Amino acid sequence: MATEVLDCVGMKCPQPVLKMAAKAATMKAGDILELVGDCPTFEKDARQWCDRTGKTLLAVRDEGGGKMRAQIQI
Repeated sequence: MATEVLDCVGMKCPQPVLKMAAKAATMKAGDILELVGDCPTFEKDARQWCDRTGKTLLAVRDEGGGKMRAQIQI
């Protein structure tokens, strides 16, 4: 199982979701995609994407300064 980190800081909706989807398509089942973003809708968008695609949102945490970190199991 591998972990990939995707930095989406500075990107606004829908860019983080598009980057998330593109990266996830290159990963194996069970891998972890860790995203960092500062878009105001980042957490909501990550949750909705997981719901739509059947991926598992493992954790979301506030990193301070407007940044959020999400971990998704592919």
